[in-house]
Amino acid sequence: MENLLLFCILLLIPAFASSDFLVTHVRNIKKRNADNDLIVNGIEIYSMKIDSKVTSRFAHNVITSRAVNRGNVHKEVFFDVELPKTAFITNFSMTIDGVTYPGTIKEKEVAKKQYEKAVSKGQTAGLVKASGRKTEKFTVSVNIEAASKVTFELTYEELLKRQFGKYEMLIKVKPKQLVKNFEIEVNIFEPQGITELEAEGTFITNDLQNIIKKTFSEKKGHISFKPTLDQQRTCANCSQSVLDGDFTVRYDVKRTAPDNLQIVNGYFVHFFAPTNLPKLPKNVVFVIDISGSMSGRGIEQTREALLKILDDIKEDDFFNFILFGSEVHTWKETLIKATPKNLDEARKFVRGIDTEGLTNLHGGIMRGIDMLNAAHEGNLVPKRSASIIIMLTDGQPNVGVSNTQDIQAHVKKAIEGKYPLYDLGFGYGVDYNFLEKMALENKGLARRIYPDSDAALQLQGFYDEVSNPMLVDVELNYPENEISDLTKNSFKHFYGGSEIVVAGRFIDNNQNSLTVDVRGEGANDALSYTTQQDAEQTAQAFQEQKYIFGDYIERLWAYLTIEQLLEKRIAATGEEKENLTAEALDLSLKYKFVTPLTSMVVTKPEDYNNQDGIADKPIEAQAIGPAVLAPQLSHLYTAPPTWYTSVDGDPHFIISVPQKEDAICFNINENPGAVLNLINDPVTGITINGELIGDKRVNSDAKIQNTYFGKLGIANKHLDLKLTVTPEKITIQNGNEKTGFTWLDSVTLQQEGLTLVINRKKNLVLSMGSGASFVIVLHQVWKKHPLHQDFLGLYTLESDKLSEQTHGLLGQFFHPIDFTILEIHPGSDPKKPDATMIVKNNELTVTRGWQKDFRRDPNQGVDIPCWFVHNNGAGLIDGLHTDYIVSSLF
Repeated sequence: MENLLLFCILLLIPAFASSDFLVTHVRNIKKRNADNDLIVNGIEIYSMKIDSKVTSRFAHNVITSRAVNRGNVHKEVFFDVELPKTAFITNFSMTIDGVTYPGTIKEKEVAKKQYEKAVSKGQTAGLVKASGRKTEKFTVSVNIEAASKVTFELTYEELLKRQFGKYEMLIKVKPKQLVKNFEIEVNIFEPQGITELEAEGTFITNDLQNIIKKTFSEKKGHISFKPTLDQQRTCANCSQSVLDGDFTVRYDVKRTAPDNLQIVNGYFVHFFAPTNLPKLPKNVVFVIDISGSMSGRGIEQTREALLKILDDIKEDDFFNFILFGSEVHTWKETLIKATPKNLDEARKFVRGIDTEGLTNLHGGIMRGIDMLNAAHEGNLVPKRSASIIIMLTDGQPNVGVSNTQDIQAHVKKAIEGKYPLYDLGFGYGVDYNFLEKMALENKGLARRIYPDSDAALQLQGFYDEVSNPMLVDVELNYPENEISDLTKNSFKHFYGGSEIVVAGRFIDNNQNSLTVDVRGEGANDALSYTTQQDAEQTAQAFQEQKYIFGDYIERLWAYLTIEQLLEKRIAATGEEKENLTAEALDLSLKYKFVTPLTSMVVTKPEDYNNQDGIADKPIEAQAIGPAVLAPQLSHLYTAPPTWYTSVDGDPHFIISVPQKEDAICFNINENPGAVLNLINDPVTGITINGELIGDKRVNSDAKIQNTYFGKLGIANKHLDLKLTVTPEKITIQNGNEKTGFTWLDSVTLQQEGLTLVINRKKNLVLSMGSGASFVIVLHQVWKKHPLHQDFLGLYTLESDKLSEQTHGLLGQFFHPIDFTILEIHPGSDPKKPDATMIVKNNELTVTRGWQKDFRRDPNQGVDIPCWFVHNNGAGLIDGLHTDYIVSSLF
């Protein structure tokens, strides 16, 4: 149509019109078309710059985005960026038509109180949430008038870690539309000198490769990436942007000495990374979860990773495998040397690893520790060697010792600080908080392994990080009478390609020299030397002042100190935890870092229903609820520690939604005697039905009578297997044979297609056929209670082991479900806001509340926050709740 219009106009141009006029006219039309490509929903982002300055590994990053409302009415403008999980936000501001609205960092509780008034009106929004494996998403929006301009500016800082011989900085690039002026600029200053510098992007095409400009010489490095509009397009005439992915910068520094000391303004930082050391032999015990929940892709990926790890094990190393399901199995009775013959035998063993039973985590980890202790005591491994335990699990302990605090205590006592424990949590069914505490108490760390197609690579990647020990028992000692507030200076292992960083503050702010005593144990002998540095040497190295931002060593010290205090706090209790919290909070406020103890309050103009917001630091160990929730109600919004579906109580259904890091709940109100179909899988043959019971007598004051599950029927028709569970007994019928137990029994039973564990008077853990696992919780009340009687609760743990055809009141939610929450506003209960939920193309009114998870504590339970769907789950469940009433348990 535009071409036709252009043709008509040309016909009407007088003969004396110049050719310049025609060219200009065509250019104007093309320009107008290009300008339209820049506008999305009336908003043009006309500039975006990511400016990174790195000084001695400490990165200071500023993201600036400028937008204008090209519409005729007020519009909402979004600032949506992702930043590394290891970073701390230090500043944010919005400038609208020359007026700046800054973010202020406050103690979390103070920020919540400030927002009580705004929250009562439903006018708050969270700004930060976890996003992906390595990043967190910061999102803020503001309504602005037509033709108004807004500038967003976000600042964050992080200490770059060295892995595999290089420092790495990740910049997430995702403007979501074409940007007229887009630029990434990175300036690096390293007093030791730069030896290599590289930059790459997951979205970089061959055409874009030449746009990355990279230079370095001596101490300075510079990278820039500034694509034109046409270079940003996914195709010649497309309006979509190709800029979507990771932009990664890697570099390393010159090392003429094993370490480098820098002193500036009363603070110092000490980098320790010796090179050319002989590698230490290592002794590795792999403790692997083979419970039923690992079946399928999980155990396949574990086998795949272990086979690749065996290819990397050196002949001087010693190793063994411990497998735990309901029972504990070992490959060999002791650690053995990695000879070619033993490695071949190990590969054969790994290929045969398969799943069975439940999760005797305590038994597995203790067997591994005992084996490693025995190897050292019996001199079966070299005296100069590095020992580690790597444990992989995807579930929670439910056989043997299952109390996590008891397991932690036993493990810590057995290891006694002799070697590190690394805990790998596979998927979302683990109690990650428990794994992290246990690892940190034993000089190791925890890592989540995401259940994706690259899980085997994740496992192998972690092993690669710890497979190259160079030193053990490394200590960097500083004069006690000169230094205060020292970060961690004792390390169990130093791994090749990594770096140890220690920072501290001088007692005398004017002190300008430091002597350090360094010790460690290597493969052949002890490492021991003294290093010295003075402030004048550092000053000489920092001649290029434009590369230095503020008191960078002081901020590096604060960053590292806060990071380590928060890490110690995870495993601490009581007064120690309170002291660590107070110290970390003081530093977070002083240096304006958004940490798990602080929040950044973002105030917006009051026009056009703008909602103020609050930015919190997400925590890996506990999932964080949706970002749109009111901050002072945060106790309602901590997501469940693990993902599952359940029905318990009167009867309350809880549906976890992992991708939302949240849960939905609903009740079913039916008469006593009704039997409800909970799970029905025609492929695996597993069916679970539940019969409702009521109170001993009708409560005439209650509008709705309480009902509970008093009987559960669990069947696997393929195995001709039926279980009937009541608060009095458990009956197993296999064909014509019947076996009975009471809740007073402590039983572990394994037979074809069934693993059953009765934890006396507490719960029953059941794994059937496909590996799907269930927990049935026993609720017992006072026998002479005038109203209530004993009842049961059902929890599903490995629902992914059932088929896609699974249905039922619970079973239908074993498939992915998505929902959107809108219009949060005060409800009838001021502590429980209402909202609109969009789910399954239905618009429902829901209420924020919580239900109880009784898996671990049948008496008190744990509050699980959720969005409550009213009217027997109408609009959420398929059909009506009465559609799920069946004639009998089987």
